[in-house]
Amino acid sequence: MRHTEAPFDPITQANVNRWLGEAYDAETKATIRRLLSENPQEIIDAFYTNLTFGTGGLRGIMGVGTNRINLYTVRATTQGLAHYLKQEYRDDPKAVFIGYDSRHFSRQFAEETAKVFAGNGIKAYVCKNIRPTPYVSFGCRFKQCQAAVMITASHNPPEYNGYKVYWDDGGQVLPPHDRAIIAQVNKITELSMIHQAACLDDPLIEFVEEEIDQAYLQAISSLQLYPDENQTEGKDLKMVYTSMHGTGITLMPQALKLWGFSQVHYVENQNVPDGNFPTAHSPNPEERAALSLGIQRLEREKADLLIATDPDADRLGVAVYHQGQVEILTGNQVACICLEHICEALTQQNRLPERAAFVKTIVTTELFKSIAESFHKTCFSVLPGFKYIAELIREWEHNPKGYAYVFGGEESCGYLLGTYARDKDAILAGALICEAALHAKRKNKTLVDLLHALYRKHGFYMEKLATVQFKDTKSGREQMARGMFRLQSSPPPNIAGIEVIAIEDFSLSLKTFLKTGLTESIPLPKSSVLLFWLADGSKVIIRPSGTEPKIKIYCGIKNKYFENIKDSQAACSQLAERILTQIHALCML
Repeated sequence: MRHTEAPFDPITQANVNRWLGEAYDAETKATIRRLLSENPQEIIDAFYTNLTFGTGGLRGIMGVGTNRINLYTVRATTQGLAHYLKQEYRDDPKAVFIGYDSRHFSRQFAEETAKVFAGNGIKAYVCKNIRPTPYVSFGCRFKQCQAAVMITASHNPPEYNGYKVYWDDGGQVLPPHDRAIIAQVNKITELSMIHQAACLDDPLIEFVEEEIDQAYLQAISSLQLYPDENQTEGKDLKMVYTSMHGTGITLMPQALKLWGFSQVHYVENQNVPDGNFPTAHSPNPEERAALSLGIQRLEREKADLLIATDPDADRLGVAVYHQGQVEILTGNQVACICLEHICEALTQQNRLPERAAFVKTIVTTELFKSIAESFHKTCFSVLPGFKYIAELIREWEHNPKGYAYVFGGEESCGYLLGTYARDKDAILAGALICEAALHAKRKNKTLVDLLHALYRKHGFYMEKLATVQFKDTKSGREQMARGMFRLQSSPPPNIAGIEVIAIEDFSLSLKTFLKTGLTESIPLPKSSVLLFWLADGSKVIIRPSGTEPKIKIYCGIKNKYFENIKDSQAACSQLAERILTQIHALCML
């Protein structure tokens, strides 16, 4: 029976008919009928496809429809994951760790996830309260689970939520697991195919907190590089902390205390968990607006630094009070300061492994690589997404002659020291950057002084990011795809007047040197990413988001020879803007 009259494409039509015909709740059906009458375009956007895995798992706007985050898409995804787990671990007892953040419906989605796992005979460990994303990665490993699920949309606006899936090592799912899970999810075509426990009192559902909290805090506390200095002098470091209405407030205070840092001032109204994010609508620590209240408190207290965690506490923002002014550090800069701090400490303590390795993403600053190599250690570059850093950790652990992972970082404010978890961790990173700030303060320096010393040693590096935003609609995503295809099929011969000398097309796993015509393979997974190397040593990376309708443009510039940092910064900034403007225009043609 045809339930609608709008001229929808066959997939949209079939999805709408199914939701109106099956045993979906009355409120959902009423919403669909209202939208059919009032906003048919919203029906298309909500039903034209199914949510699919990107670099961060499932992520989308909450609402009715197959292309939205709601109870039904969460249950269907969980059922597909349950089928895959039972297929992969056929004869083994199976368990899953589940966490959630402060977003609207996150707890409800987590509980529904647990009931579906229990309904499929799979043990579900569920956090009693909101907890950070890296905590879930840790919990998966600690409880020796086969998988984990985190309900979060990270730093997205309030209308978003998401469903991140981790595998048995605590790392986010990678191919072929991600595709196989989606294949199983796509087989769930009727509500009757979903098996669910009747209630949360099911014996296969266990709520956890205290045991995991203590184990997690002990794990990160053991990673202190200067524990004696932290415990005796940590009280002298003055800092401000904000959790941006998210999960960080549940563990950051205890972590800082364990590391010896007791002089902490809080942005009180932002430390109240709230899915509306009333004081930071876009709670992304990469954005100055999100840090504004923290910066005000930093200036008022004249503290040494501000640390800020996003809602699921996997990203860390840092601002420094330097010579009477506040300077916000980028994710690239924090990664490099931490790397230098780690390498210097471990070298002095004779604890840097012989085959120590450091990992960054291809969009992260090349200064990171230069620092690692200055300590005669290897730096690997992987595709964007912390799951690829976790993949290398897993590979090396299973290879007795492999490298020893020490530290990894990415430009989007994500860092991981050690292997206790397999995702970026802002709780650990917050304590680590405070340790670096304390170590510098004892020498009458700030983190900015440390950064400038790196520039003087390695050259001045500047990175900028631009985002080409498209509408979160079918037509918007089609426009985004056309923009990427145009750049891949007709790449510009020069950018901002600078010759393009090499192109790495990760969708083809090929690198082409334009002057010689030589082509070589790229030993990384295929991905819709383009990297242009320019004649002056600059690099430009273009990639579509795996979870949102936008194209990201990364520009990295190096100035090896400069007289002063201020002039170099101005010149590099101007060049970066010209590069980003040109690529932005090409994406929108």
